[in-house]
Amino acid sequence: MAVSPTETVPASRSTAESDLAEQIPSSSRLLSALPFVVMGIVALVDVTAGSSVGFLALVSLGPAFAGLVGGWRRTALIGVLSLGFCFGLGIYDGVLGERRWYSAMASVAGVTGAGVAAAVMRQRREAELASMRSIAEVAQRVLLRPVPRTAGHLRVAVSYTSAVAEARIGGDLYEVVTSPGGVRVIVGDVQGKGLEAVETAAVVLGAFREAAHEEEDLAGVGERLERALERELQGGEKFVTAVLAELEPGKGATLLNYGHPAPMVVRGDGTVSFAEPPRRALPLGLGLHGTSAPQPFTADFAPGDQMFLYTDGVTETRDRGGRFYPLGERGHLLRTKDPEAALAELRADLEQYAQAPPHDDAAMLLIRHRREG
Repeated sequence: MAVSPTETVPASRSTAESDLAEQIPSSSRLLSALPFVVMGIVALVDVTAGSSVGFLALVSLGPAFAGLVGGWRRTALIGVLSLGFCFGLGIYDGVLGERRWYSAMASVAGVTGAGVAAAVMRQRREAELASMRSIAEVAQRVLLRPVPRTAGHLRVAVSYTSAVAEARIGGDLYEVVTSPGGVRVIVGDVQGKGLEAVETAAVVLGAFREAAHEEEDLAGVGERLERALERELQGGEKFVTAVLAELEPGKGATLLNYGHPAPMVVRGDGTVSFAEPPRRALPLGLGLHGTSAPQPFTADFAPGDQMFLYTDGVTETRDRGGRFYPLGERGHLLRTKDPEAALAELRADLEQYAQAPPHDDAAMLLIRHRREG
């Protein structure tokens, strides 16, 4: 999926996976040349050791390795070449017409047939997988569509890092909506992984996009999300941690936290703080079990300040010693003038800290005033 101008590069372009991508072409070239190398070695050994050793049947390794890469036509061509090798070595060894020569020819023909069948099946699976990926990319674009670069009086940048190679979305979600009540934002994390998590994320995002335009206040938006999840989960045990924010010019930020990590606020002078709720609340999907809903609270957000919303894939990143990522000490990385570049720098620092591919999805959303003080 192409990366929109408002999004930074996803996890499939991480340092470790980029190194792996560079190694794949060289591995493919090695596998492509392997059938010819094997047949050459067998021919050399057979000529050197003589016909008594009985290496002739090993020529069948050529089409066997050919079935690993390339199409069925290439496999069949290498099989015909192997038969020619076997015929020539039979003449050279003086065993043409003998039982072992017929056995070697039959082995080469049989392995070639199996290799052709395997290549056909592999190509069909690859075609089906390519079709599924294409459909998945379209669905992912609809679900996690690019956020606007500017929303009202704000500048916005987003980075999504998937823990699954070549995936663009997992259980994390985000959205930015410009509504009559100001710019409304959600960042959340669905419990679990896989298609069920994606389906739950779709329910939350659909409800938020509708409620953000219709509800008068942030508490009303949260109640709509609760009702939508109640209909979807039908008494199940899944839940969604989320933080909702409403930002109006000159009024700072109003926040509503459903058991989600507190947003980090980087002040214009470089000081860092976290917008902690006055009272912890249960995640979405659990609030209808006889517990009180979270209460909206305010946080200062003046020109020159930045608000960084994220999922636990950021703060739960560990180094090789098992220490969590010290997000509060990394506020200076977000002071880069361009917000997309700031998120890219933070993501690169996360990868360097972990020294390994991500083990969890990580969504990051950075909010700034369009004109900084």
